[in-house]
Amino acid sequence: MFVDRVEIEVLGGDGGNGCMSFRREKYIPRGGPDGGNGGNGGSVFIEAREGVDSLAPLAHQKHWRATRGVHGQGSNRDGKRGEDRTILVPPGTLIIDAAGKFVLRDLNVPGDSVCVAAGGRGGRGNTNFKSSTNQAPRKHTEGSPGENRRLILELKMIADVGLVGKPNAGKSTLLSRMSRAKPEIADYPFTTRHPNLGIVQVTLDRTFVLADIPGLIEGAHLGVGLGHDFLKHVERCGVLVHLVESTPVDETDPVDNWKGTRHELLEYDEELANRPEILVMSKSELPDAEVQMRRLSEAAGKPVLPISAVTGAGLKELTWAIVAILDEQKSRDAGKSLSGGVSGSRQ
Repeated sequence: MFVDRVEIEVLGGDGGNGCMSFRREKYIPRGGPDGGNGGNGGSVFIEAREGVDSLAPLAHQKHWRATRGVHGQGSNRDGKRGEDRTILVPPGTLIIDAAGKFVLRDLNVPGDSVCVAAGGRGGRGNTNFKSSTNQAPRKHTEGSPGENRRLILELKMIADVGLVGKPNAGKSTLLSRMSRAKPEIADYPFTTRHPNLGIVQVTLDRTFVLADIPGLIEGAHLGVGLGHDFLKHVERCGVLVHLVESTPVDETDPVDNWKGTRHELLEYDEELANRPEILVMSKSELPDAEVQMRRLSEAAGKPVLPISAVTGAGLKELTWAIVAILDEQKSRDAGKSLSGGVSGSRQ
Protein backbone atom coordinates (compact mmCIF):
# COMPACT_ATOMS: atom_id res chain seq x y z
CA MET A 1 0.00 0.00 0.00
CA PHE A 2 1.33 3.43 -0.97
CA VAL A 3 0.62 6.21 1.54
CA ASP A 4 1.89 9.75 1.06
CA ARG A 5 0.07 11.65 3.84
CA VAL A 6 -0.54 10.70 7.47
CA GLU A 7 -1.29 12.50 10.72
CA ILE A 8 0.37 11.25 13.88
CA GLU A 9 0.79 12.28 17.50
CA VAL A 10 4.23 12.36 19.09
CA LEU A 11 4.99 12.63 22.78
CA GLY A 12 8.35 13.07 24.44
CA GLY A 13 9.01 11.12 27.62
CA ASP A 14 8.42 12.80 30.98
CA GLY A 15 11.42 13.62 33.09
CA GLY A 16 11.97 11.49 36.18
CA ASN A 17 11.32 13.02 39.61
CA GLY A 18 14.14 14.13 41.85
CA CYS A 19 14.58 12.15 45.05
CA MET A 20 14.44 13.34 48.64
CA SER A 21 16.75 11.15 50.70
CA PHE A 22 19.14 11.42 53.63
CA ARG A 23 22.20 9.34 54.24
CA ARG A 24 21.60 6.92 57.07
CA GLU A 25 24.44 4.60 58.01
CA LYS A 26 25.71 3.09 61.22
CA TYR A 27 27.69 5.61 63.24
CA ILE A 28 26.65 8.37 60.78
CA PRO A 29 23.25 9.46 62.08
CA ARG A 30 23.32 12.81 60.30
CA GLY A 31 24.86 12.04 56.95
CA GLY A 32 23.04 14.81 55.10
CA PRO A 33 20.97 14.85 51.91
CA ASP A 34 21.78 12.33 49.19
CA GLY A 35 18.77 12.40 46.84
CA GLY A 36 19.69 11.94 43.18
CA ASN A 37 18.30 13.74 40.16
CA GLY A 38 15.67 12.28 37.88
CA GLY A 39 16.68 11.30 34.36
CA ASN A 40 15.63 13.37 31.36
CA GLY A 41 12.83 11.96 29.22
CA GLY A 42 13.57 10.54 25.80
CA SER A 43 12.83 12.58 22.68
CA VAL A 44 11.04 11.65 19.45
CA PHE A 45 13.00 12.11 16.22
CA ILE A 46 11.99 11.74 12.58
CA GLU A 47 14.71 10.64 10.17
CA ALA A 48 14.75 10.31 6.38
CA ARG A 49 16.14 6.88 5.54
CA GLU A 50 17.19 5.53 2.14
CA GLY A 51 15.13 2.46 1.25
CA VAL A 52 11.95 3.65 2.97
CA ASP A 53 9.53 4.42 0.15
CA SER A 54 6.15 4.98 1.79
CA LEU A 55 4.46 6.30 4.92
CA ALA A 56 2.31 3.16 5.11
CA PRO A 57 3.77 1.87 8.43
CA LEU A 58 2.76 5.15 10.09
CA ALA A 59 -0.81 4.83 8.88
CA HIS A 60 -1.29 1.93 11.31
CA GLN A 61 0.52 3.50 14.26
CA LYS A 62 -0.72 6.99 15.00
CA HIS A 63 0.83 7.47 18.47
CA TRP A 64 4.59 7.57 19.05
CA ARG A 65 6.00 8.07 22.52
CA ALA A 66 9.51 8.04 23.94
CA THR A 67 10.13 6.48 27.35
CA ARG A 68 10.20 8.57 30.51
CA GLY A 69 13.25 9.20 32.63
CA VAL A 70 13.85 7.08 35.72
CA HIS A 71 13.30 8.72 39.12
CA GLY A 72 16.33 9.68 41.17
CA GLN A 73 17.30 7.49 44.11
CA GLY A 74 19.17 7.73 47.37
CA SER A 75 22.96 7.61 47.68
CA ASN A 76 23.08 10.37 45.03
CA ARG A 77 22.06 7.97 42.28
CA ASP A 78 20.67 9.83 39.30
CA GLY A 79 17.88 8.27 37.30
CA LYS A 80 18.56 6.81 33.86
CA ARG A 81 17.68 8.92 30.84
CA GLY A 82 14.67 7.80 28.84
CA GLU A 83 15.26 6.16 25.45
CA ASP A 84 14.70 8.21 22.30
CA ARG A 85 12.24 7.09 19.63
CA THR A 86 13.09 7.44 15.94
CA ILE A 87 10.46 7.37 13.19
CA LEU A 88 11.80 6.45 9.76
CA VAL A 89 10.32 8.17 6.71
CA PRO A 90 11.22 8.36 3.00
CA PRO A 91 13.46 11.20 1.77
CA GLY A 92 11.23 14.00 0.52
CA THR A 93 8.92 14.03 3.55
CA LEU A 94 7.57 17.34 4.84
CA ILE A 95 7.05 17.58 8.61
CA ILE A 96 4.11 19.93 9.26
CA ASP A 97 2.81 21.09 12.65
CA ALA A 98 -0.90 20.20 12.53
CA ALA A 99 -1.95 22.96 14.92
CA GLY A 100 0.10 25.85 13.54
CA LYS A 101 0.10 24.64 9.90
CA PHE A 102 3.79 25.51 9.49
CA VAL A 103 6.60 23.33 8.15
CA LEU A 104 9.00 22.13 10.82
CA ARG A 105 11.47 20.55 8.41
CA ASP A 106 11.75 19.30 4.86
CA LEU A 107 13.66 16.02 5.05
CA ASN A 108 14.79 15.82 1.44
CA VAL A 109 18.23 14.24 1.96
CA PRO A 110 18.79 10.72 3.35
CA GLY A 111 20.13 11.02 6.89
CA ASP A 112 18.34 14.29 7.65
CA SER A 113 16.57 14.19 11.01
CA VAL A 114 14.68 16.52 13.30
CA CYS A 115 13.56 16.37 16.92
CA VAL A 116 9.77 16.74 16.86
CA ALA A 117 8.99 16.17 20.54
CA ALA A 118 11.61 16.94 23.16
CA GLY A 119 11.71 14.93 26.36
CA GLY A 120 11.05 16.58 29.70
CA ARG A 121 13.88 17.57 32.02
CA GLY A 122 14.50 15.44 35.06
CA GLY A 123 13.68 16.81 38.50
CA ARG A 124 16.38 17.75 41.00
CA GLY A 125 17.07 15.76 44.13
CA ASN A 126 17.35 17.40 47.52
CA THR A 127 21.16 17.26 47.38
CA ASN A 128 20.99 20.21 44.95
CA PHE A 129 19.35 22.42 47.56
CA LYS A 130 21.94 21.92 50.32
CA SER A 131 23.58 25.11 51.50
CA SER A 132 25.43 26.44 54.53
CA THR A 133 22.16 27.70 55.94
CA ASN A 134 20.05 24.72 54.94
CA GLN A 135 22.03 21.55 55.51
CA ALA A 136 19.01 19.24 55.61
CA PRO A 137 16.80 20.39 52.72
CA ARG A 138 13.58 18.57 52.07
CA LYS A 139 13.00 20.30 48.80
CA HIS A 140 13.07 18.34 45.56
CA THR A 141 11.40 18.86 42.19
CA GLU A 142 9.36 16.70 39.87
CA GLY A 143 10.33 16.07 36.30
CA SER A 144 8.74 18.21 33.59
CA PRO A 145 6.37 16.62 31.06
CA GLY A 146 7.56 15.76 27.56
CA GLU A 147 6.51 17.82 24.56
CA ASN A 148 3.24 16.76 22.95
CA ARG A 149 2.54 17.56 19.29
CA ARG A 150 0.33 16.50 16.39
CA LEU A 151 2.10 16.30 13.04
CA ILE A 152 1.17 15.92 9.41
CA LEU A 153 3.72 13.98 7.36
CA GLU A 154 3.46 14.59 3.64
CA LEU A 155 5.60 12.76 1.11
CA LYS A 156 6.68 14.49 -2.09
CA MET A 157 8.63 11.93 -4.04
CA ILE A 158 12.18 12.80 -5.05
CA ALA A 159 12.95 11.70 -8.61
CA ASP A 160 15.32 12.93 -11.26
CA VAL A 161 12.68 12.59 -13.98
CA GLY A 162 8.89 12.71 -13.88
CA LEU A 163 6.61 11.18 -16.52
CA VAL A 164 3.50 13.32 -17.03
CA GLY A 165 0.60 13.15 -19.42
CA LYS A 166 -3.06 12.28 -19.76
CA PRO A 167 -4.39 8.95 -18.45
CA ASN A 168 -3.50 6.03 -20.72
CA ALA A 169 -0.70 7.98 -22.45
CA GLY A 170 1.67 5.06 -21.89
CA LYS A 171 3.58 6.30 -18.85
CA SER A 172 3.42 3.06 -16.89
CA THR A 173 4.41 1.01 -19.94
CA LEU A 174 7.36 3.31 -20.57
CA LEU A 175 8.45 3.04 -16.93
CA SER A 176 8.35 -0.75 -17.12
CA ARG A 177 10.45 -0.73 -20.32
CA MET A 178 13.09 1.70 -19.09
CA SER A 179 13.43 0.26 -15.58
CA ARG A 180 12.65 -2.87 -13.60
CA ALA A 181 9.56 -1.33 -12.02
CA LYS A 182 6.37 -3.35 -12.43
CA PRO A 183 3.46 -0.89 -12.33
CA GLU A 184 -0.09 -2.01 -13.03
CA ILE A 185 -0.84 -1.67 -16.75
CA ALA A 186 -4.20 -2.00 -18.52
CA ASP A 187 -6.05 -0.61 -21.53
CA TYR A 188 -8.31 1.70 -19.54
CA PRO A 189 -7.67 5.11 -17.89
CA PHE A 190 -6.60 5.57 -14.27
CA THR A 191 -4.81 2.23 -13.94
CA THR A 192 -2.14 4.04 -11.92
CA ARG A 193 -3.54 5.37 -8.65
CA HIS A 194 -0.28 6.42 -7.04
CA PRO A 195 3.21 7.39 -8.28
CA ASN A 196 5.61 4.58 -9.15
CA LEU A 197 9.39 4.82 -9.04
CA GLY A 198 11.94 3.00 -11.14
CA ILE A 199 15.74 3.18 -11.44
CA VAL A 200 17.02 3.44 -15.00
CA GLN A 201 20.44 1.83 -15.49
CA VAL A 202 22.20 3.88 -18.18
CA THR A 203 25.71 2.45 -17.79
CA LEU A 204 27.43 0.33 -15.15
CA ASP A 205 28.03 3.39 -12.98
CA ARG A 206 25.25 5.72 -14.11
CA THR A 207 21.58 5.62 -13.09
CA PHE A 208 18.69 8.00 -12.62
CA VAL A 209 15.33 7.75 -10.86
CA LEU A 210 12.20 7.85 -13.02
CA ALA A 211 8.74 8.52 -11.55
CA ASP A 212 5.42 7.76 -13.20
CA ILE A 213 3.02 10.52 -12.10
CA PRO A 214 -0.63 9.40 -12.40
CA GLY A 215 -2.78 10.92 -15.17
CA LEU A 216 -3.61 14.59 -14.80
CA ILE A 217 -7.14 15.45 -15.90
CA GLU A 218 -8.84 18.81 -16.41
CA GLY A 219 -9.15 20.68 -13.11
CA ALA A 220 -6.34 18.74 -11.43
CA HIS A 221 -4.83 21.98 -10.05
CA LEU A 222 -8.14 22.53 -8.23
CA GLY A 223 -8.03 19.05 -6.72
CA VAL A 224 -10.23 17.30 -9.30
CA GLY A 225 -9.46 13.60 -9.60
CA LEU A 226 -7.02 13.64 -6.67
CA GLY A 227 -5.14 16.32 -8.60
CA HIS A 228 -3.25 17.80 -5.65
CA ASP A 229 -2.25 14.32 -4.46
CA PHE A 230 -0.66 13.71 -7.86
CA LEU A 231 0.70 17.17 -8.68
CA LYS A 232 2.71 17.56 -5.48
CA HIS A 233 4.99 14.74 -6.64
CA VAL A 234 5.91 16.71 -9.78
CA GLU A 235 7.49 19.53 -7.74
CA ARG A 236 10.69 17.63 -6.93
CA CYS A 237 11.32 16.18 -10.41
CA GLY A 238 14.27 17.89 -12.08
CA VAL A 239 13.18 16.98 -15.62
CA LEU A 240 9.68 16.42 -17.01
CA VAL A 241 9.05 13.93 -19.80
CA HIS A 242 5.68 14.86 -21.26
CA LEU A 243 4.05 11.89 -22.98
CA VAL A 244 1.40 12.54 -25.60
CA GLU A 245 -0.51 9.60 -27.08
CA SER A 246 -0.50 9.63 -30.89
CA THR A 247 -3.93 8.00 -31.20
CA PRO A 248 -5.84 8.48 -27.92
CA VAL A 249 -8.33 5.76 -27.02
CA ASP A 250 -10.94 8.41 -26.19
CA GLU A 251 -10.46 9.99 -29.65
CA THR A 252 -9.33 13.33 -28.19
CA ASP A 253 -6.86 15.56 -30.01
CA PRO A 254 -3.19 14.94 -29.03
CA VAL A 255 -2.31 18.65 -29.26
CA ASP A 256 -5.23 19.57 -27.00
CA ASN A 257 -4.15 16.86 -24.57
CA TRP A 258 -0.64 18.32 -24.38
CA LYS A 259 -2.02 21.84 -23.84
CA GLY A 260 -4.43 20.61 -21.18
CA THR A 261 -1.81 18.79 -19.12
CA ARG A 262 0.64 21.68 -19.38
CA HIS A 263 -2.10 24.09 -18.27
CA GLU A 264 -2.76 22.02 -15.15
CA LEU A 265 0.96 21.95 -14.30
CA LEU A 266 1.36 25.72 -14.67
CA GLU A 267 -1.83 26.52 -12.76
CA TYR A 268 -0.54 24.41 -9.89
CA ASP A 269 2.97 25.92 -9.84
CA GLU A 270 4.23 28.54 -12.29
CA GLU A 271 7.82 27.50 -11.57
CA LEU A 272 7.14 24.32 -13.51
CA ALA A 273 7.14 26.44 -16.69
CA ASN A 274 10.93 26.78 -16.29
CA ARG A 275 11.47 23.06 -15.66
CA PRO A 276 13.30 21.26 -18.50
CA GLU A 277 10.72 19.36 -20.57
CA ILE A 278 11.18 16.62 -23.15
CA LEU A 279 8.15 16.27 -25.40
CA VAL A 280 7.53 12.66 -26.42
CA MET A 281 5.00 11.12 -28.79
CA SER A 282 4.16 7.65 -27.51
CA LYS A 283 2.82 4.74 -29.60
CA SER A 284 4.78 5.95 -32.61
CA GLU A 285 4.26 2.58 -34.33
CA LEU A 286 0.64 3.54 -35.12
CA PRO A 287 -0.18 4.86 -38.64
CA ASP A 288 -1.27 8.38 -37.65
CA ALA A 289 1.73 9.04 -35.38
CA GLU A 290 3.91 10.93 -37.86
CA VAL A 291 1.18 13.42 -38.77
CA GLN A 292 0.33 14.05 -35.11
CA MET A 293 3.99 14.45 -34.24
CA ARG A 294 4.38 17.26 -36.79
CA ARG A 295 1.26 19.00 -35.46
CA LEU A 296 2.49 18.74 -31.88
CA SER A 297 5.95 20.04 -32.78
CA GLU A 298 4.45 23.08 -34.50
CA ALA A 299 2.13 23.81 -31.58
CA ALA A 300 4.86 23.42 -28.94
CA GLY A 301 7.62 25.11 -30.92
CA LYS A 302 10.09 22.38 -30.02
CA PRO A 303 11.13 18.99 -31.40
CA VAL A 304 9.12 15.92 -30.49
CA LEU A 305 10.81 12.60 -29.80
CA PRO A 306 8.90 9.58 -31.13
CA ILE A 307 8.99 6.41 -29.03
CA SER A 308 7.31 3.02 -28.99
CA ALA A 309 7.26 1.04 -25.78
CA VAL A 310 6.02 -1.93 -27.79
CA THR A 311 8.90 -2.08 -30.32
CA GLY A 312 11.48 -0.26 -28.18
CA ALA A 313 12.05 2.39 -30.86
CA GLY A 314 13.31 5.72 -29.49
CA LEU A 315 13.88 4.51 -25.92
CA LYS A 316 17.65 4.74 -26.17
CA GLU A 317 17.44 8.24 -27.65
CA LEU A 318 15.08 9.30 -24.87
CA THR A 319 17.42 7.91 -22.20
CA TRP A 320 20.43 9.85 -23.51
CA ALA A 321 18.35 13.03 -23.96
CA ILE A 322 17.46 12.79 -20.26
CA VAL A 323 21.08 12.12 -19.28
CA ALA A 324 22.24 15.19 -21.23
CA ILE A 325 19.85 17.47 -19.33
CA LEU A 326 20.76 15.90 -15.96
CA ASP A 327 24.47 16.37 -16.70
CA GLU A 328 23.85 19.99 -17.61
CA GLN A 329 21.95 20.57 -14.38
CA LYS A 330 24.67 18.88 -12.35
CA SER A 331 27.45 21.00 -13.85
CA ARG A 332 25.39 24.16 -13.39
CA ASP A 333 24.71 23.34 -9.74
CA ALA A 334 28.41 22.57 -9.22
CA GLY A 335 29.30 25.95 -10.72
CA LYS A 336 26.90 27.73 -8.38
CA SER A 337 28.34 25.89 -5.40
CA LEU A 338 31.89 26.73 -6.40
CA SER A 339 30.98 30.38 -6.96
CA GLY A 340 29.36 30.56 -3.55
CA GLY A 341 32.41 28.98 -1.92
CA VAL A 342 34.80 31.48 -3.53
CA SER A 343 32.78 34.53 -2.58
CA GLY A 344 32.40 33.18 0.94
CA SER A 345 36.19 32.76 1.32
CA ARG A 346 36.77 36.38 0.36
CA GLN A 347 34.54 37.55 3.10
